[in-house]
Amino acid sequence: MSGDGSRRKRPGTKGKPSTPAAQPARVRTVKEIAAAANVSVATVSRALQRPEIVSETTRQHIHEVVKRLGYTPNALARNLRTARTRLIIALLPDIANPFFSEVIRGIEQVAHESGYSVLLGETQGSLVREQAYADMVAARQADGIITMSPRVPAIPVQGRLPVVNACEYVKDAQISSVYVDNVAAAGVAVDYLVMLGHRDIAFVGGPPSSPICVDREQGYRLALKRADMAFLANLTVAGDFSIEAGERAIELLLAQGRSFSAVFCANDEMAIGAMRALAAHGLRVPEDVSVVGFDDIRFARYTTPALTTVAQPKNALGREAMTMLIELLNDAGVPPRKRVLSADLVVRGSTAPPSRTR
Repeated sequence: MSGDGSRRKRPGTKGKPSTPAAQPARVRTVKEIAAAANVSVATVSRALQRPEIVSETTRQHIHEVVKRLGYTPNALARNLRTARTRLIIALLPDIANPFFSEVIRGIEQVAHESGYSVLLGETQGSLVREQAYADMVAARQADGIITMSPRVPAIPVQGRLPVVNACEYVKDAQISSVYVDNVAAAGVAVDYLVMLGHRDIAFVGGPPSSPICVDREQGYRLALKRADMAFLANLTVAGDFSIEAGERAIELLLAQGRSFSAVFCANDEMAIGAMRALAAHGLRVPEDVSVVGFDDIRFARYTTPALTTVAQPKNALGREAMTMLIELLNDAGVPPRKRVLSADLVVRGSTAPPSRTR
């Protein structure tokens, strides 16, 4: 088209401008195809990449929608197969932490449905280990990464990084993440202790370098503020998410001689350690001290007493992270998303009103 807006004339048309046929609006993502076909993203991916495992009716329906919305199915499927390993890497900081098992299960479920395999990589917080796995993507030995730490390793690839962040989150607006609102969830836990009548509430936090730990402490502080209670630094101890850290925190709090009637821990393992240390000092849970955790790992319901905790949707976190990564691998133009899932307080036997009010 010329700069003045006039149309070019095709040779042999005797000066009459051609009238192009109306074209349907083209969609940008596989997610839009799934919505139009009223099926899941995973089903669309299977129909385009592994049609032999999809029923004929579903396959035909999806290809009709793909054609109607402006894709060329054969070309799309060919592009999806190009340079694909069908392998993704799930990076987690500590494979022994039971919280991650359900997240990984969710990742595996969607990966299997979509024809991908999952390689687990334990980083132990090591930048060198993280980078070694990232180099696999750069070398096309894997297609992408789901990272469960607050860092994104450097991957020298063109275009959008094939990375999704789960459970933790990163500030980079170009990285898709899925997580819970840790400030609000922690606040709900402390609000509950306040509602029971507790005024001296200790906090056992996680590593200060972790954004979610900073948020959980912020939720604790905001709940105290809502209750017109002062934040006391000597009632706050930093841990490392381990059972031993919970035990050490209680030992330190008791050694300080500061009284407390409740403890909110930034994860369940530290809460379990706190309960062990309290029992070792002859303090009963919840009669003497109430304890609240965070995560709702499988063992939380089997402690004595069973642990009150904030339940994260662990399986859903994994499924959503893998779905996001598949969308990104299928269409590098898909915009990054920050999805926040809900977390719920699960009340069990480790909490009760303080003894002086009963």
